[in-house]
Parts: sequence; structure tokens; C-alpha cells
Amino acid sequence: MAKISICIDVSSIDKGIDFYCEALGCTLINKRDSYTELLFDGITIYLSEKEDGSNPLLNHHAKRDFERHWTPVHLDFHVDNIQHSVEKIIEYDGTKEGESNGDWGSAAFCADPFGNGFCVIHYHSK
Repeated sequence: MAKISICIDVSSIDKGIDFYCEALGCTLINKRDSYTELLFDGITIYLSEKEDGSNPLLNHHAKRDFERHWTPVHLDFHVDNIQHSVEKIIEYDGTKEGESNGDWGSAAFCADPFGNGFCVIHYHSK
């Protein structure tokens, strides 16, 4: 059986812990100097402290940056109250970039303080 975990590069472990625990409700499991283990609804999330401008790839000349960036893979955090979640996200230096509402529920499109995009979602009960 496979297990999924998520690793998120951050420029500051302490700021990452504050954001993901206080704004999104993750639980701190284990803190080390260069990485931290969090838990959200049974999913392990690792925050890995990396230096801005460092090379994330072994055979390429890419550079890590923590400005807002786009990636085709992102996280969805399922929450009970989107408005409250967005208020906490902004309080802890995240951003809300948009929203969508429909008969299915609501979503807010956000980014963490390190430029990583994610959504907070609330589905209506059937």
C-alpha cells in the first residue's frame, strides 16, 4: 500500500509552522532544524527550509524563489468556514487571489507567504 505525503519548500521553518498551523489548522508533529512534520486530516505535510535562489534540480540551472509562482499541482484544504479560513490566511501573511461559488459549494484561491498556491474549499452537504 502506498502512502502520500506532501513536501513544501519554505524560506523560514518558523514562519511556515505559524502559517500552516495557525492559518490552516495543521498539527505540528515533529520539528527539526531544516524540516518540520505537520499533519492535516491524516495527511503528512513536510515543510523543508530552503534558501532563496538555491537550485532545486540536480541537472538543471533553475533557481528557487519564493515570489508567487504557478504550478499545475496544488493543495486543497477542505474547511468548515471559508470566510474564517481566509481571514486567518491573510492574518498570517498569505493572500486570497479569487473565489468561486456554485451549487457544489465555495472555494477561495490563495497563496502562502512563500508563493505556493492552494485552495480552501467547502462543499455543500447533499
